[in-house]
Amino acid sequence: MAFDIEMIKEVYSKVVERVDAARKITGKPLTLAEKILYTHLWDGNPTKAFQRGKDYVDFAPDRVACQDATAQMALLQFMQAGKAKVAVPTTVHCDHLIQAKNGASSDLQNALNTSNEVFNFLESVSNKYGIGFWKPGAGIIHQVVLENYAFPGGMMIGTDSHTVNAGGLGMVAIGVGGADAVDVMAGMPWELKFPKLIGVKLTGKLSGWTAPKDVILKVAEILTVKGGTGAIVEYFGPGATAMSCTGKGTICNMGAEIGATTSTFGYDESMERYLRATDREDVADAANEVASYLTADSEVYTNPEQYFDQVIEINLSELQPLLNGPFTPDLSTEAGPDMTAKANANDWPLKVEWGLIGSCTNSSYEDLSRASSIAQQALDKGLKTKAEFGINPGSEQVRYTAERDGILDVFEKLDATIFTNACGPCIGQWARYEDPKNAPKNSIVHSFNRNFAKRADGNPNTHAFVASPELVAAIAIAGRLDFNPITDKLINENGEEVMLDEPTGWELPPKGFEVKENGYLEPVADGSGVVVSVDPNSERLELLTPFTPIGNEINGAKLLIKAFGKCTTDHISMAGPWLRYRGHLDNISNNCLIGAVNAYNKQTNFVKSQIDGEYDAVPKTQRAYKAAGIPTVVVGDHNYGEGSSREHAAMEPRHLGVVAVIVKSFARIHETNLKKQGMLGLTFDNEADYDLIQEDDTFNFLDLHEFAPGKPLTIEVVHADGSKDTIKVNHTYNQGQIEWYNEGSALNLIKKQNT
Repeated sequence: MAFDIEMIKEVYSKVVERVDAARKITGKPLTLAEKILYTHLWDGNPTKAFQRGKDYVDFAPDRVACQDATAQMALLQFMQAGKAKVAVPTTVHCDHLIQAKNGASSDLQNALNTSNEVFNFLESVSNKYGIGFWKPGAGIIHQVVLENYAFPGGMMIGTDSHTVNAGGLGMVAIGVGGADAVDVMAGMPWELKFPKLIGVKLTGKLSGWTAPKDVILKVAEILTVKGGTGAIVEYFGPGATAMSCTGKGTICNMGAEIGATTSTFGYDESMERYLRATDREDVADAANEVASYLTADSEVYTNPEQYFDQVIEINLSELQPLLNGPFTPDLSTEAGPDMTAKANANDWPLKVEWGLIGSCTNSSYEDLSRASSIAQQALDKGLKTKAEFGINPGSEQVRYTAERDGILDVFEKLDATIFTNACGPCIGQWARYEDPKNAPKNSIVHSFNRNFAKRADGNPNTHAFVASPELVAAIAIAGRLDFNPITDKLINENGEEVMLDEPTGWELPPKGFEVKENGYLEPVADGSGVVVSVDPNSERLELLTPFTPIGNEINGAKLLIKAFGKCTTDHISMAGPWLRYRGHLDNISNNCLIGAVNAYNKQTNFVKSQIDGEYDAVPKTQRAYKAAGIPTVVVGDHNYGEGSSREHAAMEPRHLGVVAVIVKSFARIHETNLKKQGMLGLTFDNEADYDLIQEDDTFNFLDLHEFAPGKPLTIEVVHADGSKDTIKVNHTYNQGQIEWYNEGSALNLIKKQNT
């Protein structure tokens, strides 16, 4: 039986009435995304048609999911909201604080030894406020959600950008910052600009060496890392229905890498099979009763150009195995000669040192079974891996079942390391080097979702390439980045030429899923007696102090840093070893913007102070400004804040005294996070004004007292020589978000409303 089955049945009880009302109001057939959005309006039944990309809308998500790194700050904020219990089903999953090094058992024990304070805090807060808790080792949040909580037609939010994985089961699942999660957990409406819609029609059929991973790698090539911003991507067509549910999850998961609000697929037989295989027959039965309301209207998929803002068509029969990277997930290259040419032209190391399979995007039973078929061939044909090989199962259920069925044994016979059921290398939790900053130039391949510089192992010289689990296994065996298993031969231990056959595998385990201990802890019915304590001397956890409003008079603000080029949330607030401080705002603020490239000297973590003219680390320089009572401004390029949903990238500058971030364009989640924390997130009206900003500039906000929706702001930029430029900046704040700013943060407003 499913978790929260009564909640799911309640959603389905409303879907017919609300979708029918939305069809009538909009006067047209509806996409799946529209059906889910209109079904989850905060005000209930639809009363107006919303404009895509323009109207801010209040929604009522069905559930919330948090991972341990982001849950700390989310729950620290929720503790200030004045609520006795969460208003919607909520879960916490301990998957980010487990470092991959030696293997599953020792790595898990090391995590328990080093992070027990945090795990105990999360468990006690979960117990107190009615939150389901998944222990360390239980699995990666998004795989666990897919197995236990996701349901067709539902809406959820999660404090991780890859929450979108649940679109593989027909949800609208959206990654958010912790403050957004607090809204929903506190029983408040959740606000989102009504998304635009991108349709991806999949024709043909995957076969041979191509996999669902190759679909999203191709979409990333087409749309780039910002092409999906502000949009929901909806997949359809015969190629979509022929795909497994977990394959759909892989595609939706990496939709975060194109900036999409989320991605989804219509309910079909593969989803029903997955629900029944994961002991959720009751959900499948309930979904079948309203099945036509859990996918788009037939007219939409017949004539998609009439209903989507953009339509992409991909013939899966023509798709080739791809590798995306390095340093960005949208740089796509076909396996084989194309990679040889591109690698030689760009001086990418062709020797591959590691192949890694897993992460929330590719750690299902199907993924492991198909990769193991390649590993088994290597054993049968006298081949050994020329690269190191690592495996991260997605959940304890997947791991236990794969072990029972001999899949893990195959990998181990090929000398693969089986890591804990956790994120590990995917989010920088990989103890690969003693001194990662000075580690050598090298290439790795993995089935993860992101490959920014230093993302996996802290080494800026690691060239990481994203590929399907099958191709990762093949390349780990060959040891070469440009290996094409379709055409290339290998020499075995006997000196014979052999070729790898096409991968095979199982969509679902033939003998069913099995698990002895899934790692779930149910909260007590009444948590009022649970005491949550935080040691005031802890370096890991710190109770929050509410932010003070910045106000409408900002003059004499100094430039902290002008970021050059790509500036992701990894650059603003690094993960890896910094994850240990995710519950301590002041300590983690010591990594604030240390990865951003200074436009004036092209160095990281080295900026000029206008107090003394000296160059020093960004956090140290900013702390001096704060101590002196001097407000500061950060300037950035396009798609600023791309990547993870981590709200620390907004909270740290806010905590240290930054008042405004002015950029050419924002990634969606980061812009929202800045708003939630009571900061100014602004964009240049004229992008060329970015070039006007000089290293010793001072900013005077001339009309901030007139801050209003749709009204640009005017800033006087005073240069060191006394000359001035007056620039216009735009914003997307509505009246409610301006109230967040005026109160100092969205949390301050929630607390005020609940007292």
